[in-house]
Amino acid sequence: MSSARSLMHSDHQWLGREVEDTETGRRGILRAIAPDVEHPRPVAWLMPTGGMEWTTDPGALDNPAPLTPDTRSGEGQ
Repeated sequence: MSSARSLMHSDHQWLGREVEDTETGRRGILRAIAPDVEHPRPVAWLMPTGGMEWTTDPGALDNPAPLTPDTRSGEGQ
């Protein structure tokens, strides 16, 4: 995580990339690092292909998919 963005969202180098949630073993697209009403600190928002979005601790993110021309990566890439 680096600088703050609008709506209390934070930048992350893997935004827009598929990543692993090591707490669940699931993979999804990292959509945001932002607050959640149920958690006092920002959480990672992940969206699987054809499924329901879930949240996890940003520290649980690992194994990002390789960058491709179609990847919508975070700023600073």
